[in-house]
Amino acid sequence: MLDLDISEFFAEDGPLASALPGYKPRPSQVELAQAIGQAIQDRATLVAEAGTGIGKTWAYLVPAFIQGGKVLISTGTRTLQDQLFSRDLPRVRAALAAPVTAALLKGRGNYVCHYHLDRLQGDERALKSRSEIQQLRQIQVFAGISKSGDRSDLAQVPEDADIWQRVTSTRENCLGQECPRIRDCFVVKARRQAQEADVVVVNHALFMADLVLREEGVTDLLPEADTVIFDEAHQLPDTATRFLGSSVSTHQLLDFGRALEAAGLAYAREATKWSDVARHVETAARELRLVCAPLDRLPGRKATFDAIPNAEEFDAALAVLREAIDAATHALGSVAERHPDLVAAARSGAEIAVRLKRWATPGRDAGGAAFEDEGWGRDDQAPAPVAALADGLATPAAILEGAAAAGEWTGPAVRWVEHGQHHVRLHSAPLSVAQAFSKYRKPGQAWIMTSATLSVNGEFTHFTSQLGLERARTGKWESPFDYPQQALLFVPRGMPEPQSPQFLDRFVQTLLPLLQASPGGTLVLCTTLRAVDKVANLLADAFDDGGHDWPLLKQGEGTRRDLLDRFCKLTHPVLVGSASFWEGIDLPGDVLTLVAIDKLPFAPPDDPVIEARLRACRAQGGNPFSEYQLPEAAISLKQGAGRLIRTESDWGVLMVGDARLVEKPYGKRLWRGLPPFARTRELEEVLAFYRRRQA
Repeated sequence: MLDLDISEFFAEDGPLASALPGYKPRPSQVELAQAIGQAIQDRATLVAEAGTGIGKTWAYLVPAFIQGGKVLISTGTRTLQDQLFSRDLPRVRAALAAPVTAALLKGRGNYVCHYHLDRLQGDERALKSRSEIQQLRQIQVFAGISKSGDRSDLAQVPEDADIWQRVTSTRENCLGQECPRIRDCFVVKARRQAQEADVVVVNHALFMADLVLREEGVTDLLPEADTVIFDEAHQLPDTATRFLGSSVSTHQLLDFGRALEAAGLAYAREATKWSDVARHVETAARELRLVCAPLDRLPGRKATFDAIPNAEEFDAALAVLREAIDAATHALGSVAERHPDLVAAARSGAEIAVRLKRWATPGRDAGGAAFEDEGWGRDDQAPAPVAALADGLATPAAILEGAAAAGEWTGPAVRWVEHGQHHVRLHSAPLSVAQAFSKYRKPGQAWIMTSATLSVNGEFTHFTSQLGLERARTGKWESPFDYPQQALLFVPRGMPEPQSPQFLDRFVQTLLPLLQASPGGTLVLCTTLRAVDKVANLLADAFDDGGHDWPLLKQGEGTRRDLLDRFCKLTHPVLVGSASFWEGIDLPGDVLTLVAIDKLPFAPPDDPVIEARLRACRAQGGNPFSEYQLPEAAISLKQGAGRLIRTESDWGVLMVGDARLVEKPYGKRLWRGLPPFARTRELEEVLAFYRRRQA
């Protein structure tokens, strides 16, 4: 069967149709599958925009099974990863009778760690409540019977429960080969299965973590592959920026101080005065937080390296902190062979030392907001993570040997400090991820990138240049949905300017008659968390005044999954959310008949990375608005609009409260990138659309 031409698998009398109830052939799906198959055969890079409803998952699974060799599939989120592995992949594999094995692999924080679980069992004083005692018992039972140890399989303990942080491992505190429970390790088992499987399903975060570790010499996280498929590929630039950067918080520093004191007193009490060593670290961390207090008066409570108000005090406090971390790590390294907990604490110190060095050098005289990062060489005064140490496989002696493998990227970078209510966080990130990302593709490896939102007005340059994929093949396959009949885009007249204090009041007032007319649920997408609070409060007051008992859900009042589950069960719900609700949400049918977007989703200019990228674009003679801000907004707007129509029978209204979409010259670039909805600016036409659809 696997010798068939790809198009034959999708035929009306083909294997997919006979095995999958309700299957309908779609020409665009066949064309997409053929393009993917050709790219795999040619070992090329393909950037494929597939409109909603094409069925891109099956379009890439079929050629992957037939001719992909060893295949790595990376998804945007763990939820999509689980869905692909447990639902889509088995169905297509069974339909094709394909002799392929599959494995699911997540980051180590998703798997129960036997060692840390045993430690927590032996220290019940660390449990904070009766519910945590109950959760610990459930995790103990789960760890004893589970084959995977994947925490998502234990529904009784919420995924965001604090206890998970104490019964899973991190790169810093994993004991690797030194661990007494290494034979039972769920992470080791999952990686072994991934090495042996034909198809491995991962997520973008794990893929990028692997990229960073390979830069440091660690090569056993993800297996080698002939084909790599990135689903929801539009998320890759942001994920790459996050993972190729680094951060250190005062929370981490205080945790390190507590861990080193506990390990030192338990296993090397006579070696040094561990309480004094820990106190030096904690005092230096708190002093740094005090020095950063002036940031409270700045927008967003953050500042780039060159804009810190009291730079000399900050630099002095950072130098004291680095000395304290170095001294602690040397002390731990000298006794690390005595116990795995000392190894783990020393490893944490080495990691922190490297990250702090990135903040201290180059110094202020070399420029701070964006600097040329050539990677770090060896510093005999500050331990750096060696390749094996980075993923928990070091010998105690290796901890202090150091290595020049600590730089995550080369090229211009930006550093900034963020002052929270109870912490300070130091960040650094690359201005561009193109070089680091593109060089990760191995010769002879096929890369397939697919999403519903990769192009801007049919052009892929913005996406491909961000990831260094200038030679990639590109293609766009339109959705089979009848958008002009199924949906209406409404941009109301007479709205205030988006920056006006009256804007959100008018937005909610304009939204109310639509809520009354819409029979299903409503998703209100805001561009900021502050707007989420304001809009939710205005809606609550309006519901009270109008005598409406419509359920009102707000981001932050539960997990994303919990809010969406409740939304699907309620009658006429209204959910107000921000960034995380603009994508990855599937609410088909009459569950959702109205999506309302407050403003055009331009990225906030006070974001240090965006600010530095705009400045760099301007310095090179470019136009940062048209070359960066507008394309980013176009992709985000298309994602938000994509929540409305998910199936051939869906219908509804998309309201955008920001009149710039039609009144500014650049607005045409934005709305032309949306699906071809019918369009109006008249409220009466919207109400007539609702009446017509319900007649």
